[in-house]
Amino acid sequence: MSDNKEKIEEQEVPFRLFASSKGRAKTSVDMNQVVGECDILFICLDTLRYDVACREEEAGNTPVLNRYGTWEKCQAPGNFTYPSHHAMFSGFFPCKYDAKNMTDREFLFFPKAIGLGKKTPEGAYGFSGSTIMEGLEKDGYDTWCVGGVSFFDKRSDMGKVFPGFFQKSYWNPSFGCPVKESTKNQVDFILKKVGSAMRDKPIFLYLNVDAIHYPNYFYLEGASHDSLESHGAALRYVDGELGRLFDGWKGQRGNTFVICCSDHGTCYGEDGCQFHGIDHPAVNTIPYKHFFL
Repeated sequence: MSDNKEKIEEQEVPFRLFASSKGRAKTSVDMNQVVGECDILFICLDTLRYDVACREEEAGNTPVLNRYGTWEKCQAPGNFTYPSHHAMFSGFFPCKYDAKNMTDREFLFFPKAIGLGKKTPEGAYGFSGSTIMEGLEKDGYDTWCVGGVSFFDKRSDMGKVFPGFFQKSYWNPSFGCPVKESTKNQVDFILKKVGSAMRDKPIFLYLNVDAIHYPNYFYLEGASHDSLESHGAALRYVDGELGRLFDGWKGQRGNTFVICCSDHGTCYGEDGCQFHGIDHPAVNTIPYKHFFL
């Protein structure tokens, strides 16, 4: 027994040293001043590629998102929706593309119960529980999920997992990927819901925007199949709807902090690769930004 214990301790020492809070990256925003004072909107632009996001940004085609700063090049937490969201809902958001180890990661939300030294980094919100939503609920937040892709549709056992992390979860077929007006329908629904929400209770809203996910060819006039061009056209459509969401939210609520990113990219034939759920630079490289409305 003692020999086994010594072996376990020997294995843990390097990780304890690695997980030391000394030298850990500070957050660019003090989340302890955000939590409790601001609503938090977590908007996932499902499947958005970094290169396409930058191309549209530089061309001035996404004026709403451009208003809130440039995209940061990041590593995706996973190569398709399911693993990526398990990571993000646990506080492991996309990290800087040039990060070399865990200490380079900027933690907005820090899971206090996990290894990583168990010391909350400066500026991060340390939460208890298995998800950031569970932690925020303990601090008085109402947590909402407005789904898009099938992992949020509640029509299968797997589709019920993520919605089950929230106090309130919503999905209907008009939010689905094949619906050209899906983002408009989601925004209309959110603005109606937020209009009747309690003003004295902060909200954490997760929105899964699936318009950029395949199929997206119908956002490009005359197109019959998905492509990088229709991917960009879908983002332009989404940008306009986010403008309505931000304006409507600001008009009805108080201070608001927004996290906006992709969960993974996708391939359109590069190196013979199609779609996602595979490791490829086009899948693993995604855009990220956070800002205050």
